[in-house]
Amino acid sequence: MSQSVVISGSGLWTPPFSISNEELVGAYNAWAEKFNAKHQEAIENGAVAAKPLSSAEFIEKASGIKSRFVYTKKGILDIERMRPLIPERRDDELSQQAEMAVNAAKLALEAANKSAADIDAVIVSCAYTQRAYPAIAIEVQNRLGIKGFGFDMLVACSAATFGLHRAYEMVKAGTARAVLVINPELTSPQVNYCDRDSHFIFGDVATAMVVEQGENCKGEHAFEILSTKAVTQYSNNIRSNFGYVTRAQDVEPFSADKLFHQNGRSVFKEVCPMAAEHILEHIGQHGLTPEGVRRWWLHQANINMNLLIAKRLLGRDASADEAPIVLDRYANTASAGSMIAFSLHHQDMQSGDYGLLCSFGAGYSIGSLVVRKK
Repeated sequence: MSQSVVISGSGLWTPPFSISNEELVGAYNAWAEKFNAKHQEAIENGAVAAKPLSSAEFIEKASGIKSRFVYTKKGILDIERMRPLIPERRDDELSQQAEMAVNAAKLALEAANKSAADIDAVIVSCAYTQRAYPAIAIEVQNRLGIKGFGFDMLVACSAATFGLHRAYEMVKAGTARAVLVINPELTSPQVNYCDRDSHFIFGDVATAMVVEQGENCKGEHAFEILSTKAVTQYSNNIRSNFGYVTRAQDVEPFSADKLFHQNGRSVFKEVCPMAAEHILEHIGQHGLTPEGVRRWWLHQANINMNLLIAKRLLGRDASADEAPIVLDRYANTASAGSMIAFSLHHQDMQSGDYGLLCSFGAGYSIGSLVVRKK
């Protein structure tokens, strides 16, 4: 008999600091006005482009975002700095990203009624890691006292679902009894807070899930993973070029092109139909129609993308109960968005209910899981 694989517990760690659209716009506009005043002559001569001003209304209309959580608020709203102030830690101290990961991991273990001794592998899968090595996952494994092995994965905004895919495969193959998948999305250091069109997009958060053999499950709210599906298609429309090679290129290591930047209109136009088609094909493998899926935990990048994809699937607007939105409070949290939606909106589901987790982002990449409530 084939071994069933379940998500037996999830954890959501939310940073203690939040920044509203109004706060963010106030800092950005003050910075932009100072920039324009300093470069007034060059702007008048056409040599420099004036920085446009923003508004909280513009942000909410463009994205659906009202606020975002951040690891630290220090520095982000300082018009002389415009980036977070995160003090460097010694090599023998727990790194900031591992700290976030451990916080979420403990919540997931508690929900799954598991201890460190029950876990065989740790995957830290996210859009950015704080360093190249040693792996954040191994640091987390050490702090939690887990035997076995750990590794990091980077798949931009699809990192969380791709990490769950690897966990599912390990448990299915019998190479691990249980895998802890963690998504510590420390995105704020890569945000260009001096760019009107992207300074509001991202927030920080950490999520985690325990994936294990169904026969060992002790979680109160468990979901059997019925299948996984992934696709990647190369695109330049979402990029972050910062990396160690920059040191050898004799260019500005923190210039705008080294931080997050995108062609938002092209992303919207290309990813929405791609994601909808991917999802329909995936649920179709199980003889399911969109009406047969109780809940959609979709990637939380932009409210308009979510609404359009849901409408393509259902032929109508999805209710907040069917496809919950969390980006209004959390903003885009890279790969963690659909995991947040799951963590906050899964306990009310009934045994036998179907659900779909899906993330999509840079690459392009799309990852999904069809699950059923135990």
